[in-house]
This record gives sequence, C-alpha cells and structure tokens, in this order.
Amino acid sequence: MTTTTTHATPLGATPEGSWPDAAGGQALGPTGRPRPVFPEPVPPTTHGPARVVAMVNQKGGVGKTTTTINLGAALAECGQKVLLVDFDPQGALSVGLGIDPRPLETTVYDLLMEEADVTTDHVLLETSVEGMDLLPSNIFLSGAEIRLVNEVAREFALGRALEPLLPHYDICLIDCQPSLGLLTVNALTCAHSVIVPLECEFFALRGVALLMESITKVQERLNKDLVIDGLLATMYDPRTLHAREVLQTIMQGFGDKVFHTVINRTVRFPDATLAGEPITQFDPASMGATAYRELARELLARWPKRQ
Repeated sequence: MTTTTTHATPLGATPEGSWPDAAGGQALGPTGRPRPVFPEPVPPTTHGPARVVAMVNQKGGVGKTTTTINLGAALAECGQKVLLVDFDPQGALSVGLGIDPRPLETTVYDLLMEEADVTTDHVLLETSVEGMDLLPSNIFLSGAEIRLVNEVAREFALGRALEPLLPHYDICLIDCQPSLGLLTVNALTCAHSVIVPLECEFFALRGVALLMESITKVQERLNKDLVIDGLLATMYDPRTLHAREVLQTIMQGFGDKVFHTVINRTVRFPDATLAGEPITQFDPASMGATAYRELARELLARWPKRQ
C-alpha cells in the first residue's frame, strides 16, 4: 500500500472530504457512496428496554471512548435515555465526562463481582448531559478477569449486573478496553450489537480480522443474536492520500457495514476531553459535534423500531 502523504486538498474534493459523482449530481461522501439524508428522529414517549451496544476494538487509540461519550450525548439530544458503561480499568470514559474515578468507593467492578450490599443506585452517576447516566470504573476493574476465571457462567457477569437498569433506558453503550479478554467477551455476550471504531491508519487494519473472528465465536457460542451495527471510520483526514486509501480498503472489505458517517480528525476532541464534556456541549457547532449527531441519526435509522 502506498503511504505517501500530501497535505493539499485533493483535486475535486471539498474540505470535508466529499466528492462530486462522475455525473456531477449528488455529492458522494468520503466512503465513495452517495451521502443519504437521515430523518430527524422522533423522541420516544416511553423508555426501555435498552438496546445494548458494545464499542469494541482490541487496538487502543482508535476512538472508542471518544465515540462512546459523543454518540451517547448526541443520542440523548434526540430524546433517548442513555446509559454509558465504563468497562475499561483505565477509566477514560469517566475522566472524559469530568469524573475522577480514583477515589470512587463503588464502581461497575462491585456490580460485576456482586459485592454484598452494593446496588446499582450506589454506582450510577448522573453526567452533565440531560438524559445520560454513567456506570464508572477505575483500576480495580483490572482484577475482575482474575476473579471471574473460576466463576460459573463467567461470560454473563456483566449481563447480570446490567439487568436491573436496562428497563429504564433506551440505549446502553459499553466502552470496552483495548483487549479481547474476558471483560470484552462479557460485553459482547450481553450486547445486542457491536460498533467497531477504526482509525484511518494502516496499522489499525491489521487486527480487524482477529476482532471479527472473536465476534463470530461469541455469536456461535454465547450470543447468537449479536450483530455488527457497523464499522466507524475515525480520525479521518481527507487531505492525506494514506487516509483515503485506508478508508477505500475498509469499504472494499466491509461494504455497507461501514457507516456513511465518518469522524474527521480535529483538535476539538482532545480539547473537549480536557474540559470533561462531550463535544456536543463543548463546541456544539463544530465539525465533530455535527458528525456525531449525524451518526446518531444514522444509527436510529438503522436500528429496528422498538415495539
């Protein structure tokens, strides 16, 4: 694969990475497909039970936590009641929402281990986003895999922990650690679907086959109803040939499983993380906020309507 990089906007491309089609008609999105217009979602009149979505990629730094925070906030703007689950011992999801997880006495770890006298009420935290709550985690979660190894039905521990909460939410997003270990298997086992954030960089492609193999094994052995919502291209820079080639390779491999929405690289994401806010609050008019609102609309259009 050619890795030459250019910082000039490609001939014929817009700054956002859209391309006019050959007939000069409807503009094509960065994935090379006509850019659809997703309907404005109608807020639900009742809430629950939640659709559980695992944010999974064993490679770190691909945008799992950023996507969990900002997609959750965008869905909450659409009137959905959202539960975020920080399922990474690093606690990045909690930090990204302005919560220091280190001094917390109760976290998702206590629910996972079914600690006596700890209920969801002891762990659940409100966020600055109306309609979006958080189950935080910290470094203690790193001990969960060791403790779960000898447990019966260890792959179902997270599902048991979340069961009392799901009737009260519309969507539950699980931010998984960059690993395909037992914690990630727990997330896949209790999830209805998976979103795979994928950085538009060559090395990010190398582990996708292993990830898909792991998802297939979970589908066959633990959760036959698990589906892949799609692959989300993140950190995309339309000015570079390398990013465009990687996105083209993703499209060739996965086709319609790739979301139309693409998340461009922007300094506003780390700025928002530092402020402890979703980008939809930190910079509502930014390109990043617009992209995650578009992703929320695309997902709500893809997901089956709740009966």
